[in-house]
Amino acid sequence: MHKALWVGAAALFLAGPALAADAVDGEALMKKYGCVACHATDKKLVGPAYKDVAKKYTEADVPKLVQKVKNGGSGVWGPVPMPPNAQVPEADIEKLVRWILTLK
Repeated sequence: MHKALWVGAAALFLAGPALAADAVDGEALMKKYGCVACHATDKKLVGPAYKDVAKKYTEADVPKLVQKVKNGGSGVWGPVPMPPNAQVPEADIEKLVRWILTLK
């Protein structure tokens, strides 16, 4: 039993910096690519709050959301369309989407 507790504690200890790095990476990418012009983490601006996006979607939606960010779209969050972000590398879009989904 003690061994299991130590293993679990070690896993949390080692995962902590990785989770913190993911948060920093997500915020840095959000700023780097100008997402902050239309989105905020906890309030609606032109586009939805990322926390609202996280509540609506799951891990299974990642591929669909990556394509939505890359190609743009409209109608899901209101009349203002999301412009395409074809200049953003798809790997960075996926990192952003995965980070957003952690904001539940």
